[in-house]
Amino acid sequence: MNGKPSRVAILVDEGLALFELGCAVELFALPRPEIPNWYQADVVSFSTQPLSATGGLLVQPMVISSLSDYDMVVIPSWPINRSVPDPLSRELKLFFSSGGKILSFCSGAFVLGEVGLLDGRRSITHWRYADEFKRRFPATEYVEDVLYLYEGNIGCSAGSSAAIDLGIEVIRSQYGYQIANQVARRLVLAAHRSGGQSQFVEAPVPKPASQFSETLDWAIAHIGDTIEVSQLADQANMTRRTFDRHFRKTLNMSPKEWLICQRLERAKTLLESTEQNIDVIAHHSGFETAMAMRHNFRKYMGLSPSTYRKQFTSGRVDGGLRFGFGA
Repeated sequence: MNGKPSRVAILVDEGLALFELGCAVELFALPRPEIPNWYQADVVSFSTQPLSATGGLLVQPMVISSLSDYDMVVIPSWPINRSVPDPLSRELKLFFSSGGKILSFCSGAFVLGEVGLLDGRRSITHWRYADEFKRRFPATEYVEDVLYLYEGNIGCSAGSSAAIDLGIEVIRSQYGYQIANQVARRLVLAAHRSGGQSQFVEAPVPKPASQFSETLDWAIAHIGDTIEVSQLADQANMTRRTFDRHFRKTLNMSPKEWLICQRLERAKTLLESTEQNIDVIAHHSGFETAMAMRHNFRKYMGLSPSTYRKQFTSGRVDGGLRFGFGA
């Protein structure tokens, strides 16, 4: 990332949830001196009183009256029946209109909905709050059953651990894959999950490695080769029909979409970390031609590979994979 560090406001209020706050602090406020120009984050509030948190703890954040000193605001949670104070509402609108980035974790999306920042946009929150969210904010396009959405200057995540997935995606977009993977390792995370995956997993408790999971690992290791979906089904020892059904139930996307996603992720890594030309990158990413790679970049990311490389080099990447929400 070029230039000075981004200033981050982790915005909290009465009734804050400690897990989501911890996610925001670990992602953006933990000092990482080994990473140049790392985020500078404060836990802040517009309230002058100590705030009660889950479990009866009291938290005393930094008291502010303006967001103008910050580049990004993270709202880890918000009591869904608590209104947004007028001063905070005004500041959030002004902050966003000035180009600031805003992320919400879990119920934090209710703040963005009430302030009107999700009108005409796609949104997500924890599945428990989905019906209430859709009832109160009909002007937003609620997307069922995804982990997170990150489009433009607004990101929303589903509950709990999905907040970490969104945070890692934001870090990747600003610092690149190498740094994002470094942060993920520090958090002792498994491979980063794309936003289009389901909130509802088929098996929440990890099981020993299966032929299905081993098939995905094999595909990622050979993503530069020609891989057919029928070949994956054979690897998993399933019929094609059973494999397709199991795949969508587990990952909320088709095997073909998943393969394209993995190829695009490989291409983005090469665009960020090498000076190889587009033809070579397309070949190493498993696309049949550079034209096919360009087509899928535009379809799923809304920009060309060359534009992506230029944006990353300049420290600004707007392209995020759009699988799972209308692609």
